[in-house]
Amino acid sequence: MFSSASRSVRCRLTALAAGCTLIAALIAACSKTEPADEAGNGVALIIKTETNPFFVDIKQTALREAEAKGLTLTTAAGTEDGDVGSQVAAIDAAITRGDRAIMITPNGAGVDNALRRARRAGVFVVALDTKPTDPGAADITFATDNFEAGRLIGAWAAEKMAGQTAVIALLDLFHNRQVESDYQRNQGFLTGMGIPVGDYRRTGDEAPTGVYRGGRYRIACQDVTLGAAAGGRAAMERCLTHSPDVNLVYTINEPAASGAAKILAAADNPAVLVSVDGGCDPGLRLVSEGVIGATAQQDPVQMAVQAVDAVATFLSTGEEPVPDTGIDMIDTGVVLVTDDPQPGVPSIDVAQGMQRCWGKAA
Repeated sequence: MFSSASRSVRCRLTALAAGCTLIAALIAACSKTEPADEAGNGVALIIKTETNPFFVDIKQTALREAEAKGLTLTTAAGTEDGDVGSQVAAIDAAITRGDRAIMITPNGAGVDNALRRARRAGVFVVALDTKPTDPGAADITFATDNFEAGRLIGAWAAEKMAGQTAVIALLDLFHNRQVESDYQRNQGFLTGMGIPVGDYRRTGDEAPTGVYRGGRYRIACQDVTLGAAAGGRAAMERCLTHSPDVNLVYTINEPAASGAAKILAAADNPAVLVSVDGGCDPGLRLVSEGVIGATAQQDPVQMAVQAVDAVATFLSTGEEPVPDTGIDMIDTGVVLVTDDPQPGVPSIDVAQGMQRCWGKAA
């Protein structure tokens, strides 16, 4: 039998031993060497969708560049243009993994809070193609000047219409969901046409009728396409149902334009069609066939190359890229491509555009 005093001593010694074991385990855990991808090389790439060749090219280029620079790149995508939920989930997953940088083509204002959470957690955030609605949601954006892209196709269209009354269909991405590429291309197009707009961050605020640089105009319809061929078909069909006299069609991108073109052809409507993207197929193929009159060509490869380079530099030196457009953007360039050049509107032809296009068909 132990006395109560000896039992007390034994209990204290047991507790002390357990405490020492716990401390030793904590010290061992803190001093453990981490694998390379957990030591600061983890980067997430989150694109809008994998159904658009533009974003697929961004992904493929980023994967090549990241591997060359020793970065561990994890990729994710929305199920369609505008899928905010999938992008927010991917941002949160990147934070949980301990990724040190996120590159994203934002699907709308709904991702801004998640991006701000990432920045507060010390993650370097780079936007591609589309600036976040909140300038504080990203450290830097690599993108086309989307307003200039729209302005170029608008200026071309104004000359092409040659004084005719322009009956215009505007086939946007969304309806005022504050996606920068959406409203800037739309408002840029109208500005290039010489049609006054109100708020450059909203669509649909122009007068429904009036005068453009070459003559009179009427906005026949404004509809959404989700940036997809199916959306372009549906929107063009709805528009022609009540305005069969449409003779000028603006489209947010070439997938939407390809869908709209099928409906115009079925209706035997020779409307002038303009777009933005500059991909090899369907974009420049349709320009070469005369289906799309002109397109503003972007450079997704440069967006991805410059973004990965900026991330690699930041992770190794802490140096951030210096904006060249406004306070938070680097312009990756845009050029008008057409085989029907118009006076006063700088452009290159399809043969030149094919030398720099992307999304080549297999």
